[in-house]
Amino acid sequence: MISVKWKAPWRERNGRFSPLKAAVFALLFLPALWFLTAAATGALNPKPVTELIHRSGDWAIRLVLLSLLVTPLRKIAEWPKLIAVRRMVGVAAFAYAFAHLTLYIVDQHYDLAHVASEIALRFYLTIGFVTLLGLAALAATSTDAMIRRLGAPRWNRLHKIVYGLAALGIFHFYLQSKADVFEPVAMTGFYLQLMLFRALIKRRVAVFVAASVAAILGVGLTIFAEAAWYAVRRHYDFWEVIAANIDPDMFPRPSFYVAVAGAAALAIYLGRFWLKRRASRLLAAAE
Repeated sequence: MISVKWKAPWRERNGRFSPLKAAVFALLFLPALWFLTAAATGALNPKPVTELIHRSGDWAIRLVLLSLLVTPLRKIAEWPKLIAVRRMVGVAAFAYAFAHLTLYIVDQHYDLAHVASEIALRFYLTIGFVTLLGLAALAATSTDAMIRRLGAPRWNRLHKIVYGLAALGIFHFYLQSKADVFEPVAMTGFYLQLMLFRALIKRRVAVFVAASVAAILGVGLTIFAEAAWYAVRRHYDFWEVIAANIDPDMFPRPSFYVAVAGAAALAIYLGRFWLKRRASRLLAAAE
């Protein structure tokens, strides 16, 4: 039997205080604090519980994507210590997803039989529940003790399901959003950028090239995803939605935010590269 020794989330493996982990830990509570304050002050009326259901679910998916961002950002910014917050962000994603389900149960007046039947009969709820179960499995095995118990290879294979869970979570977001899918489309673009970057890095493509390709293709695929969704679900003209992405009167589209994310990644890489070159020159001059 493996004993579990609790360690404060703001401490490193050696027990030292980590400003990075402490800052991220505090920031993960801010969304909950913000929308709970809004509910307490009446800002979410007339249906505060419904609003809380939506907001907790939104943040669950956002945090899943942020957990996927950690490794690419660590490579782009050359910030190895960033990996220390990945599991923390992932566990927070599960916490918000669990709150999402709990609030839905509250909204259904704690009728668990009805909730179970809704999950079984409504496809978008089934997708959401499967995603929650997957996140629960990842959260339950997120400790160092579980890594030792499972073994690193098995643990890594298990935690790769997060890529599929992110896709399912975004799909659930599309289905429950109905008419307005602005944010799910943007999330699709962010997700595709992250997956493209990972795939290219795995093939040993240079970081800057991988980030550039992911940034450009991510925008194009976001535009395509938006047009395809509206064409299939809302019967809008596919090419009109494509054209909306270059129409100033329709600005901004989700593709704009995906483009900003890609440009930000490239700016971080170039900024880091410039700082390294400058440091090298200063060191050479000092010698």
